[in-house]
Amino acid sequence: MDKVTTLTGSQHSKDQEQREPVPFRGAGFAPQAKPWVGVFVFIVVIGLLEIGARTGFLSPLTVPKPSNVWYTFVDLYQSGMLWQQLIPSLTRLVVGASIGVVLGISVGIMIGLFSLARAGLVPLISAIFPIPKIALLPLFVIWFGIDEASKYALIAFGTFTPTVVATYGAVDNVDRSLIRMGQSFSMSWFSIVRKIVLPGAMPGILSGLRVSLAIAIILLVAAEMLGAEYGIGAYILEAGSLYDLERLFTGVAILSLLGVLISFVIGRIEKRLLKWR
Repeated sequence: MDKVTTLTGSQHSKDQEQREPVPFRGAGFAPQAKPWVGVFVFIVVIGLLEIGARTGFLSPLTVPKPSNVWYTFVDLYQSGMLWQQLIPSLTRLVVGASIGVVLGISVGIMIGLFSLARAGLVPLISAIFPIPKIALLPLFVIWFGIDEASKYALIAFGTFTPTVVATYGAVDNVDRSLIRMGQSFSMSWFSIVRKIVLPGAMPGILSGLRVSLAIAIILLVAAEMLGAEYGIGAYILEAGSLYDLERLFTGVAILSLLGVLISFVIGRIEKRLLKWR
């Protein structure tokens, strides 16, 4: 009996030694930060464009050399024209997008929480959401004039509707079992909204902000192409009318960097507000 027990124990220890450790599989598809991969992709794309332009594969009449675009950007910065063009655009973007986002989140939460607001406002939002906002620019000029008010109004209106849709969709996607659990513990309505609904809806709201602010940049350029003396949109329009591709691509690159900056800021906000995930 002792011999059998000894053999069984030795076989068990041998099996344990032969087992390989099982990797942890509970990460839940959590994204890993790899910032240098994005930088590498940018460098590769720019390098290919430079090689294509220098070898003649890409016509200089269609795509300028990225190095020439960089020199144009440096000249724009050194001459002081960069801030003269950029500050008006940033002001219009911040003011208009802030108005649209604040109103959009407020209305979206109201639609998500109150049946009466949903019944009355969802058909209205569904009716105005597909309207091309750029097509309304002449109407906003008639209503608010050709100065800054029409530009603010266009950007605010363009960011308002996608923010509303994203917000009430995010509220609808909050797990109802969590809400029922809060009600079973006699939590007040305000406590449920503040501690369950808003944190649960925040990922969807922030994802919607990425789309809304991208639309805001598009509408900013459209608004500045009509009756604006300074701004990135006016700068691009002037470069296009002169067929100055270096300046035109410089303006486009500035808008791209602005989009990357906005995405980075939203990402930092997500990390701060969504630590619970």
